[in-house]
Amino acid sequence: MKMVDLRSDTITRPTPEMRRAMADAEVGDDVFGEDPTVNRLESMAAQLLGKEAALFVSSGTMGNLVSLLTQCGRGDEVILGDQSHIFFYEQGGMAALGGIHPRTVANQPDGTMLPEDIEYAVRSDNIHFPRSRLIALENTHNRCNGYPLDPSYLRTVKALATQYRLKIHMDGARIFHAAAALDVPARELVAMVDSVTFCLSKGLCAPVGSVVCGSADFIGEARRTRKVLGGGMRQAGVLAAAGIVALERMIGRLADDHQNARKLAEGLAVFDDLSIDLERVRTNIVFINIARTDVTPVELAQKLKLQGVQLLPTGPRQLRAVTNYHVAEADIHYTLEAFGKALR
Repeated sequence: MKMVDLRSDTITRPTPEMRRAMADAEVGDDVFGEDPTVNRLESMAAQLLGKEAALFVSSGTMGNLVSLLTQCGRGDEVILGDQSHIFFYEQGGMAALGGIHPRTVANQPDGTMLPEDIEYAVRSDNIHFPRSRLIALENTHNRCNGYPLDPSYLRTVKALATQYRLKIHMDGARIFHAAAALDVPARELVAMVDSVTFCLSKGLCAPVGSVVCGSADFIGEARRTRKVLGGGMRQAGVLAAAGIVALERMIGRLADDHQNARKLAEGLAVFDDLSIDLERVRTNIVFINIARTDVTPVELAQKLKLQGVQLLPTGPRQLRAVTNYHVAEADIHYTLEAFGKALR
């Protein structure tokens, strides 16, 4: 039976071109800085995002943790959204491993934090309080409809950070999705931040890896942090080779995933049993709310799987669908038919 997998854009498999590049990759010891393929990937990433330097890491979670540990000390505080990936899905690593305190601010449906809420969260200089050091943003915002943060909002946050002498880190796991949705260069979306992490394995089809970008001094320290976390990967060029192909070939096609997500959302909105916020579908993520009470998200996901479609339950009344490289327009029609059968 045909299976359309919409659980995430992390389920993609490397393309034939990636597999060839991995097999043929020139490698060396990356801990010594001698892997030419890793060095090329890092140089490409830094140039693409307009930063001085970059660092290849094994995952987005490691990239975020490396960035926070490099910019904050024990007892320092990070201001971040209460729906952010760093707070919600990364096992509290900043606190568990770095002694860094999270100060959560409510995320709005579009993934932003209100500027007045950010400002209120900044600590005054008082011996009772942790020191505010960093603001963490997410672009696109996973749990907030995959919504992109636009340059005007980012400039507002930058002004606050400058006023209070704070750094900014961006979890840009899907930053190229944001750039495609807003039709601006990715470097424009990260120009206001001190560090940014993006994933090669979310939407870009590489099998492994993320990249951290920032100033040369920051990346120098981040390299030390990566090492203590066990992130020295030696002949990592075998993996970096796929990342190079991802940057060269996959960014330009992300708009196709956005179009398929829009078609899926519009098709699902026709069903009386479902509720879709079409205004929030801007990238490749669609949240599907179940209006009826006689079926749970887990039960509906099981029914859909029997029809050849996989989705991810994400809440008491919610499923998530994420379009990706392996989902074509015909698969969207197939998915809509599967929903029709599963809901009957």
